[in-house]
Amino acid sequence: MAFPGPRSRALFAAAQRVIPGGVNSPVRAWKRLGGRPPVVVAGKGAWIVDADRRRYVDYVLSWGPLIHGHAHPATVRAVRAAAGRGLSFGAPCPAEAELAALVCAALPSMEQVRFVNSGTEATMSALRLARAATRRAMVVKFDGCYHGHADHLLVAAGSGCATLGQPDSAGVPASFAAKTASVPYNDLAAVEQAFAAHRGDVAAVIVEPVAGNMGLVLPAPGFLAGLRALCDREGALLVFDEVMTGFRTAWGGWQTVCGVRPDLTCLGKVVGGGLPVGAYGGARALMRQLAPEGPCYQAGTLSGNPVAMAAGLACLGAARRRGFHDRLAAWTTTLVEGLRGLAADHRQAVQFAQAGSMWGYFFSAEAVGEYAAAARSDTARWATFCAAMVEQGVYLAPSPFEAAFTSAAHGKQELDHTLRAAGRAFARTRRLHG
Repeated sequence: MAFPGPRSRALFAAAQRVIPGGVNSPVRAWKRLGGRPPVVVAGKGAWIVDADRRRYVDYVLSWGPLIHGHAHPATVRAVRAAAGRGLSFGAPCPAEAELAALVCAALPSMEQVRFVNSGTEATMSALRLARAATRRAMVVKFDGCYHGHADHLLVAAGSGCATLGQPDSAGVPASFAAKTASVPYNDLAAVEQAFAAHRGDVAAVIVEPVAGNMGLVLPAPGFLAGLRALCDREGALLVFDEVMTGFRTAWGGWQTVCGVRPDLTCLGKVVGGGLPVGAYGGARALMRQLAPEGPCYQAGTLSGNPVAMAAGLACLGAARRRGFHDRLAAWTTTLVEGLRGLAADHRQAVQFAQAGSMWGYFFSAEAVGEYAAAARSDTARWATFCAAMVEQGVYLAPSPFEAAFTSAAHGKQELDHTLRAAGRAFARTRRLHG
């Protein structure tokens, strides 16, 4: 059967008539893989099923949050029970304070947290708070790091922007972009230069402590600690965007791994069990500048939604089990080492990286430590390999600039299936590209 199957093709064609590009988020359009995605209808554990009943081992996992896999039984039970009591109140509910206490206990930098509805809202709100607290305007970010689609953050962004070759977006006024300086990841000297160029006006440095939106790129030794020292010296706030890494790389996020304490941390859908949830938090004195206690305004009718809060409690509650993250990281290491061996067997130059249960790969002979090196990777080889994997039932992100993820539901069956498919995919890549 041709890929994708006829039912997926028909459903996607129907969507294209009523949704721009047929998708509600651009990377789903599969532009780099022919523009014809499978349409997913179900997921269970480590697997998803498309409209033509093809099954795939899933390494996208809703772009990260499904640390227990699809349809996690405890999370599903919690959602059903909460929905039976009401879908939304627009008023305080008990679960939001319970989940807030759990999140604050897990992250050493958080004394208070505010729930929102997405990672974009979290980063946007955190930077508004940083500007309010410092009374400064500039933000420093890093090339290839994506922090959501707020206007002032679509500057040299990664993720879908990198996938589509659009580092900036139409509709963003130049005056907005002028308040954001973007410098190479892992380059402390460039950060110092940005501080010097905007002396006394940098409110915050925002960083993915492990970059996951230009592919997976690890922080160089001393990079994050260097950012902390520079921010302290210059009176700016350090913001960790742990939308991907939070509760996925470790129980308390990457900050517990690297030992660097940010002023503000942004979290994503993992704290809502995969439902539309984001969060940001920090020290009590800083968070009290938010309305209704302070002058910095942020609001949302669905923030702290009871169904999402119940899902988050179930998801994080299951992830608190002793050894959970260690087992997840160990399985991921086995997968990555297996893929690395197959790439070598087929004489393919591939750079692999791993952070806990996040992993990534670049078809490149050079180490990748920042976006320019990622952009130089061989995307033609990537496209051949990725398409071959998906056709054989291994669902990888349809972009060379995205991280991959594993879940507690991935086991020996999924590992064996993935490595068999990878052997054939590397062989095809070698035949076509040498």
